Order: sequence, then C-alpha cells, then structure tokens
Amino acid sequence: MSTKIGKPALPEKPAVYTTRWQESRGRFHEEHESATRTPFQRDRDRIIHSSGFRRLKQKTQVFVAHEGDHYRTRLTHSLEVSQIARSVARRLGVDEDLAEAMALAHDLGHPPFGHAGEDQLDACMEAYEGFDHNAQTLRVVTRLEQRYPTFDGLNLTWEMLEGLVKHNGPLVTADTPMPALPAAFRDFPHLEKLELDQFAGPEAQIAALADDIAYNNHDIDDGIAAGLFSIDDMLHLPVVGDVFRSVRLEYPVLDQQRTVYEAVRRLIGLWIDDLVQETERRVQQYQPGSAADVRAMPEPLVAFSEDFDLQQRALRAFLYERMYKHYKVNRMRSQAKRVLKELFDLFLEEPDILPPPLRQDAEQAPLDRRARLVCDYIAGMTDNYAIDLHRKVFNLESMI
Repeated sequence: MSTKIGKPALPEKPAVYTTRWQESRGRFHEEHESATRTPFQRDRDRIIHSSGFRRLKQKTQVFVAHEGDHYRTRLTHSLEVSQIARSVARRLGVDEDLAEAMALAHDLGHPPFGHAGEDQLDACMEAYEGFDHNAQTLRVVTRLEQRYPTFDGLNLTWEMLEGLVKHNGPLVTADTPMPALPAAFRDFPHLEKLELDQFAGPEAQIAALADDIAYNNHDIDDGIAAGLFSIDDMLHLPVVGDVFRSVRLEYPVLDQQRTVYEAVRRLIGLWIDDLVQETERRVQQYQPGSAADVRAMPEPLVAFSEDFDLQQRALRAFLYERMYKHYKVNRMRSQAKRVLKELFDLFLEEPDILPPPLRQDAEQAPLDRRARLVCDYIAGMTDNYAIDLHRKVFNLESMI
C-alpha cells in the first residue's frame, strides 16, 4: 500500500468566470433537455458517439496509419488533449465537461494524412474557396453528421459551437471582414450569432492550449520512437533538455523508452503548471466576473507565460526541422498528397463512380457544389480507407 503524500490544491467552488451550464444559450434546433445530464455533458456524449469521432482512430498527425500502431492518431491525440483540458479546467474551477467536449471535438474536421492532407485538399479546392480543417469541424458537427430525425448535425450548444469556431481566437477584426472567412464557416446560417469579434469562453481557450501541450510533448515521444532524432539531440533545448538530464541523473540505468515516458510526463506537468499560473495572474489583472467578461477581454485569459512561450518555441522549431521536415516524413507527405489529388480529380471528373446517395447529389450539382461534396467525402476518410480506395480505382489488377 502506498503512502498518500499531500492533497491536490483544487478550488473549493467554481470560478466566477466559469461557463455555467444553467445559463447556456441553448441549441439552434429546439430539443427537450436531458433529465440526467447537463447540456455540456450531452454535447460530449454526442461527440463520442459520432461517426466522425470514431474515424479519428485511423487518421494520423505526422505518420501515415499503416506505418505502425505505436504512433499517435487523431483519436489518441484527442483523448490526450481532453485529459489535459480536464486537469487544467479542474485546477481553475471552470466547467470540466465543456472543456473535455471541446477537446474531443477539436480535430473532427481533419482529413486523412494530417497536415499534408489538409494542404492538398486546400490546393484541390483553390478554385472553390479552399479547405480549412477548423471550418470543416463546424461543417461536420452542424451538417455532415446525420444521426437525428429532425435536423442535420449534432445540434451542439451555442457555447460548443462558439468555442470550435474560435479555436484560434476571434474570427473577425477590422482587418478580416466576413467575406475573408473560409466557405465552410460562411455556410453556417447562424455564424454571426457566435460573436466572432470576441475571444471564446474560458473552457474553449483551455482546450486550445491543451492541444498545444499534447502535440508538443507527444511528438517528442513519436519522433524518438521513429528514429528521427535522439534524446541527446534535444539536450540543448531549454526546459526539455533540463528535464531529460534530470531524469537521467535520477535514473542512470533506465532504458530509453521509460526515460522518454518519464521526461514527457514531467514536461506535461511543467506546461500545465505554467498555463495555470499565468492564467491566474491574468484573472487577478482583469478580474473577470463571468464567462462573458472573459470573451470581451483585450487578450486571451488562458495563456502561457511570456518566458515559457519563448522557451517552447525552441522545441517547436526543433520538431519542425527534425521531424515534420525529415526526408522520411516528406516521402510520406508526398505519397499522401498524390493519393488525395488523384482521388479528388477523378471524383470531380467522374461523379458517377461515387457511392450513393453522394453520387446523385454530385451528378446534379454545379461544379463548385460538386467540388465541395467531393471534398467532404475525402475529408471524412481515414488514412487506410483513402489508400485502399486509391488502389481500387487506379490499380487495374484490382479488377481481376
């Protein structure tokens, strides 16, 4: 039996600036509320049961799914982001369920093959108003998920939609009028009701930075596992190098895998601590009395400290050069782009080979509308499905 040491320092009551589920602005399609779940718990459950969430299991971030099952997928990444978001939300005294739901939903719009897939779909859609994965997430949860008898989408709460749309901050400023927004945003009929010129609520801000914490630290794990760089290669990095040295000093005979796991665990803790401390400093500075006050602030409430943010930029630069631009990763990116471009061009030119009922819609649609339908179809694919489908439609041997 282990000895309990101390207790976590958690708020005794919700923060005054939390998003209160009792004051939710509701859903755009009227429904009876659940007798057993809050609106935000219901949002979380709808995301988990969606087909888009299920397909994240074979969508990757850096490595293509068939390269091995040790690397993170969009699904495992989303689960890791949700755990970090809940931890931060609990320490700050805001709604954990809303933060978790935001984290689970934030990658629903990603196409197969990670950022390479997004870049290629955006290029394919250049003449048809482009492709943006954040905008596609809104499209998934408001239109493409078709599970309910009286409406398309998941009918998530206003707070969820607002947070997903503002994942990277306000959408509209004096320099970015509405027409500059991605088409998938502008297609949503209630977009302007989401207060696009303001920041998202505190839980959405937490989920966005939990995303950064997860992918920064877990890319260290995946990059070392793939042999793209070593622990020694990172010892010059601020914070990261110090943590790896401290693990080696404390456990000099520990194998590489456990050394990486322990270092990443500690690094995530440091990231979370800094995020909480800087957010608490801003709470003292701005004294927000509600979630609405958080939205109206001149800068985000949830943030890393300036010093820590500068230090983590060195890690991002390292990962960009040694991982994202590694020649092995570039080869996978090149193959992935060819797969998606050839599928897109084929389906746009020959909509009669699309599956029903997509075929009927695409055949009758004007070219720009057909392109968006094809884009939706491809964006929803998993890595393996896209590879198998490409093989079936382009490899003559599959006819034998």
